[in-house]
Amino acid sequence: QVQLVESGGGLVQAGGSLRLSCAASGSIFSRNAMGWFRQAPGKEREFVTAVSRGGGSTYYADSVKGRFTISRDNAKNTVYLQMNSLKPEDTAVYYCAAAGLIGYMTETPPRTNYWGQGTQVTVSS
Repeated sequence: QVQLVESGGGLVQAGGSLRLSCAASGSIFSRNAMGWFRQAPGKEREFVTAVSRGGGSTYYADSVKGRFTISRDNAKNTVYLQMNSLKPEDTAVYYCAAAGLIGYMTETPPRTNYWGQGTQVTVSS
């Protein structure tokens, strides 16, 4: 049973923008912090950003600060990742995740409860 469903990936030129979405079942969404990770070819999965259950706290990896914005719509059970000023090094499969607390997202390994199937983002130079 698929619990988290990502969408919005694609091909974009450097400097462009994309918005990813992740829809979750209501029981998952309301009880979890939500976040995004990414995995580039040949590299380990890395934390990108997370938002707390209420939306009041956010964390960002240094590599995306000022360019990416995470938000959640609790009425739609959906979390978004707005990606601006994209760079070729942002190319990766992006995964949505849910964890009990926002801090769990940045642990190694992340203490997540659910993962999405991933969506490809490709940034051309």
